Amino acid sequence: MATLFFRRNVFPMAVQELLDGLPAAPDQPKVYLVSEAGTIPPDAAPHLRRDIRFAITYAVQGNEADLLISTGANSDPRTTFLQVASWDEHNEVFNYYMRINPSWVWTGNSWDALAAPSRGKGCFDSHINGSVVMKELKQPWLNWQSQSAAIQLAADDPLRADPLYRRVIGAENLEPTVRSQINRWTRGRLRAVTDGGTVQHPDHLLRQLFTTTTVNLTSTATQSAAVGPDDDPLHLPMGFWLNNDALLDDLELEVDAAVPAAPAALYTAALDRFGFRLEEKAGDFSRPGDTFFAFVVPEAALEDNAVVRALWQQGLITPKFAAAALMVDFPNPVFSADRARLMRYVPTGATAAAGLGDLIAERIVAAAGQLPADSPEAQFAAHWSRPEDTWRADFSQRLTGYLENVQRRITTADGYDDYVRLAESRRRQFKAMRLHEFELTLPVTGIPETAPTLRMREDATVTAVTAQP
Repeated sequence: MATLFFRRNVFPMAVQELLDGLPAAPDQPKVYLVSEAGTIPPDAAPHLRRDIRFAITYAVQGNEADLLISTGANSDPRTTFLQVASWDEHNEVFNYYMRINPSWVWTGNSWDALAAPSRGKGCFDSHINGSVVMKELKQPWLNWQSQSAAIQLAADDPLRADPLYRRVIGAENLEPTVRSQINRWTRGRLRAVTDGGTVQHPDHLLRQLFTTTTVNLTSTATQSAAVGPDDDPLHLPMGFWLNNDALLDDLELEVDAAVPAAPAALYTAALDRFGFRLEEKAGDFSRPGDTFFAFVVPEAALEDNAVVRALWQQGLITPKFAAAALMVDFPNPVFSADRARLMRYVPTGATAAAGLGDLIAERIVAAAGQLPADSPEAQFAAHWSRPEDTWRADFSQRLTGYLENVQRRITTADGYDDYVRLAESRRRQFKAMRLHEFELTLPVTGIPETAPTLRMREDATVTAVTAQP
């Protein structure tokens, strides 16, 4: 952005002006479409705010996206928002820009997302770790135009004539690009903070292991309206039960259990019993039922898992250390107060890279000796003490037993209702994040907003969260 435009005193005010100023490149730019109201027929809700947006990627060469552009799709291109994340190859950061008429503003780079004075502020309320964001990362790519669903437009919608709309491709093509960009920034970040054999701010890295810095949203691949009481069981997303991306895919623990499946009749009955509906107050819209794809919940974020994976791949921690931490309160892959408590043992100043994980483990194990057996410290110490040749099998066996417990409970009315309440509890926690921008992202239920925050236990029962001493 700086090289092609600003240093030449060029300030494009509309997205097409920006794109016209880019060098020609094969198959570029690539255009995607997203709207939380996109699957609702326009004639069924004529006053609904549709908030349709373009996401545009552009690569100077190769497959890496050097510009990622976001802008409104169904409004005046010179007055709607226009935001750009621009990769800086030399400094290995994303620079974030926003057009605020009549000016362009640099809102910071990836490092500003991690610095205390600017963390969580401005654009970093959503780009919380300095990386690009696609909340609905996996199939069925909730709310995106994709091979799983199409965004519906009225027959006379002027967007149909927009040249960018005619270039729209499915979000299944955007997912690998976003994954690549997150890994790109993670690699550059690790190189910068481990220079000279020391780690600067190890707490900034380890918080992505021990805490939920951000989330992705996941769901079943089944359209909610297509689920009938006599249909086959509904497989709920694995990311609701555990951090499968880190534990199963990255650390290669093995489970001898299927993804838990709920009887379709329990799902459909719960929609009525808990008063599921979609609502948008601004558009005076309300419709009974679930989101387009059934059972949307937050799951562990790719950007958190990417940092954890990079930490053990580069030897700052071991895979066993990562597993020992992730197995603490593992039935709660997001918003775990137990894992977050372990952050108190992570150094905050520059620390030798060699043996960083061992240092933290020693601190946790030392504290565990003075604490109850069910404390997070004691849980970690028990995991850390597992023999090198059996810890993977030990953890895999526990995960298998847990999923079997879930499968037994999810076929009962009481068990399924517990999981509905747990899902809604996690949705409430997501709604408290600035990442939650649009009312139609999640369903509304009759469960009170003042209901206790809930957590899952390894026996697959659900209980209220209690304060940690």
